[in-house]
Amino acid sequence: MVTSDQRRRQLAREKFERQQRRREEARKKAKRRNTIIIASVAVALVLGAGAYTNFRTESAADAKKPIEFPSASPGADSSPEPKADEPKMAIDAKAKYTMALTTNHGAVSIAMDAAKTPRTVNSFKHLADKKYFDNTKCHRLTTQGIFVLQCGDPKGDGTGGPGYTIPDENLGALGKAGADGAVTYPAGTVAMANTGQPGTGGSQFFLVYKDTKLPPQYTPFGTMDAAGLKVVQDVAKGGVAGGTQDGAPKKAVTMEKATVSKA
Repeated sequence: MVTSDQRRRQLAREKFERQQRRREEARKKAKRRNTIIIASVAVALVLGAGAYTNFRTESAADAKKPIEFPSASPGADSSPEPKADEPKMAIDAKAKYTMALTTNHGAVSIAMDAAKTPRTVNSFKHLADKKYFDNTKCHRLTTQGIFVLQCGDPKGDGTGGPGYTIPDENLGALGKAGADGAVTYPAGTVAMANTGQPGTGGSQFFLVYKDTKLPPQYTPFGTMDAAGLKVVQDVAKGGVAGGTQDGAPKKAVTMEKATVSKA
């Protein structure tokens, strides 16, 4: 015969088991939801249609679409310029380099990691020396899911590039991806945008103004100084034009001058 104490213990045990099952189901749902969020967000730091399909802003309608990160075929930028070869290596990979951006909102200084991203730094030095970035717009700001300002397109609409591509570098620098397939790009990080395919970086890059989780497929090649980070954060506070969460920044940003110099 089951005593009242035994019955109480049995009921308590059953209640505990039900609670455990509910907690486990809640954890699984949260994990699935987070994975979906990361996957959808990671459809967005790519370049424009054709050459940069992630991180593009071609129209007000496009600006309302979910952020697209990777997509497009290697080197398939939509600029009319003929294809060019990646510039020959001309930097000292053992030296330190700084990219200085003079914008209409203030100066942004970026310490570049030439030792770990020599071909990326070499490309930026090559382009900056040709005044490629001078008087170009930072065409895209995102304010939800990922927190970046994207620049480096001479067309100012997310579809432009230098006519050549460079390989990915330093992808393991931010650690191993978690179960959601993402790593954290810390605030202040400067990384390459791409078409979503390996080895499709061009001239577009993004400035991370708040810790952002992304797949580890965007070359992190530099870090903003504190003053530069504040410049970008102030732009982000202004929001996106049209009140969306992904599009041209309301506070229009122009890179008046860009230089890359050896420290």
